[in-house]
Amino acid sequence: MERLQKVLAHAGVASRRKAEQMIQDGKVRVNGEVVKELGVKVSANDKIEVEGVQLEKETKVYYLFYKPRGVISAVSDDKNRKVVADYFQHIEQRVYPVGRLDYDTSGLILMTNDGEFAHMLTHPKFEIEKTYVARLKGIPKREELQKLERGIKLEDGMTAPAKVKMLSSEKKQSKAIVQITIHEGRNRQVRRMFDAIGYPVQKLSREQFAFLDLRGLNAGEYRELTAHEVKVLRVHAETGKRG
Repeated sequence: MERLQKVLAHAGVASRRKAEQMIQDGKVRVNGEVVKELGVKVSANDKIEVEGVQLEKETKVYYLFYKPRGVISAVSDDKNRKVVADYFQHIEQRVYPVGRLDYDTSGLILMTNDGEFAHMLTHPKFEIEKTYVARLKGIPKREELQKLERGIKLEDGMTAPAKVKMLSSEKKQSKAIVQITIHEGRNRQVRRMFDAIGYPVQKLSREQFAFLDLRGLNAGEYRELTAHEVKVLRVHAETGKRG
């Protein structure tokens, strides 16, 4: 179930704000009844009409995108910066990102027009694992990384336990490459976790989302998920299976 104005916006009828106005103006019917309340939720089985024209149900699509650094995880930006949706302009459906990656973080992000699917993969209770590779300033000791494995206190509360692995280190340059896997999605969480133990992140990339990875893609490229991959992601979310 999704809010009516969101469904209209995703179908390309109008922006969400304009869709809200159309609803309040009585221009939208759901199953033959005029709806003027913005809180109404609809399902895929509901018949929606806008100014007497039935809304065509959009085919659900799912993409794996390698987001470059310096790109916003959004469909638009008021500062005119490049956004992930810019890479999908030739696609018939209006897709949007599942969750987000920071402007200065590269890596794997999913794109879809399926709101239920996006919710399942981003809600913390479903515990979908995300794996990042971070280049750190300084070389953390094993006991310092163990703090992240147990969970560490940030300004917005304790983090859940993480999986952490040192990949490499260079003493002369005083830097380390560390892999970390989490299942939460707080704002700039990975960067804040390493800041909390005194090792700032210089470069960050999300390498995996559940069982998906970036193999075969360069930054700025994408591929469509297979029907099996979409099904497995749903199973992971519904059953609480990690990975």
